[in-house]
Amino acid sequence: MKRQGYLKGALIISAGGFVSKLLGAVYRIPLIAILGGTGMGIYQMVYPLYCILLTVSASGIPTGIARLIASGNAEGAEKRAFLLYGGIGLCGSLVMYALSGILSVAQGEPAVSLCCKLLSPSVLFVAIISVVRGYFQGKGNMYPTAFTEIAEQAIKVAFGILLAYIYRGDITRSVGAAVFAVTVSEAASAAFAVILYLGGRRRTKPLYRAAPSASLKSVLSYTLPLTVSAIAQPLSQLIESIVVVRILRTMTADATAVYGIFSGCAITLVNLPVSVTYGLAAASVPKISPLAQSGRISEAKEMCKKALLYTLIISLPCAAALFAFAPIATRIIFSSLSQSEAVLLVRLVRIMAVNAVTLSLVQTSSACITSLGRPLFGTLSQWTSSAVRVAFSAAFIAFTPLGISGAALSANIAYLVALVVNFCYIIGVKQTGRTTDVNNLDRIGSKGRTINSFGKTGA
Repeated sequence: MKRQGYLKGALIISAGGFVSKLLGAVYRIPLIAILGGTGMGIYQMVYPLYCILLTVSASGIPTGIARLIASGNAEGAEKRAFLLYGGIGLCGSLVMYALSGILSVAQGEPAVSLCCKLLSPSVLFVAIISVVRGYFQGKGNMYPTAFTEIAEQAIKVAFGILLAYIYRGDITRSVGAAVFAVTVSEAASAAFAVILYLGGRRRTKPLYRAAPSASLKSVLSYTLPLTVSAIAQPLSQLIESIVVVRILRTMTADATAVYGIFSGCAITLVNLPVSVTYGLAAASVPKISPLAQSGRISEAKEMCKKALLYTLIISLPCAAALFAFAPIATRIIFSSLSQSEAVLLVRLVRIMAVNAVTLSLVQTSSACITSLGRPLFGTLSQWTSSAVRVAFSAAFIAFTPLGISGAALSANIAYLVALVVNFCYIIGVKQTGRTTDVNNLDRIGSKGRTINSFGKTGA
């Protein structure tokens, strides 16, 4: 298994993420034509609960496992993670199925119940995929992450369009069919990921000598803080989907459609350039972690600055392009929208164009904080920004004439808050003369030490 350099690894994951997001954006063209604004609203209302369960069962895995493996502290961490998060993923699937009716009532949309049930198996499959991605990222190989991202998106697009079209006469069944395509794509991607992992294990010799076996405790210590941090965003989106839609229903009969344009169309366009910089965040973990692990904080911080600078250089022109070409993108990708819906979408995209910069920097800075061995600090920024987002969304929509534009503006404020908190921490990290690992895993072993293959070479 060949280890890639930082920029090459970042480019591989960024390319995979961009192609995946591009396929997702293109997918919206026929999907919104088949489902309409209301159908897209229902489609998006399912995802907040799904994302919360994915966060619990999978979100902290890639970065956490990657850092654990990259630091050289434990061999076989991914095996423990398979057992732990496979079980959690299965429980997540069962919980989503059980809560489908409750969420449907809370959101006031009966079709949500069927969609939740059809989507529920995906939680288990994503957990499996995430473990494999974390394993390969920790080894410095970014190809499997890019491959599985593109594979799952391509399969979702093919099956989603086909199934939604077959049931196009019934909006509930059509949306349910599109959602079920996600489950099919995740199942296929999980199968690909396991095959890649088994093949990679047979061909690869251990990278670390004298590295002790990872315990469940060590796996949790790396992944649990990331999970607690990551759950803030989908939880805020779930609350937002309930609060915003209910407030909008007092103002317009098309509340579900308006929310669908915001969450299913505008956020899709904004997230497209953000996916380009995801590779910089993922590739920074196996480069910064060994430096922080060996106590070389100055070098680790320099690597963080480099990653953040690259992110800024890439994201700034993307934000400018989003603002300038929002009308063209809307006409091309969402041509089936009515004139008033298209005007609304352009306004929302232009308001949130700045997020191409702020969200990209939050993404990279959060990965840097994890690599520095302090994932709990990232939790503070995530929960603070999520609370800000929900509070401002409700206030702007209820007490100002902004309408759904208030939700877009609140997203801008929330990501800016998260960015400031992350930057303050990274700047404040000081050289301690010892490992920065929160769990002092370097003390594992009969003699209290391990051999880190990165310690002599740095980044």
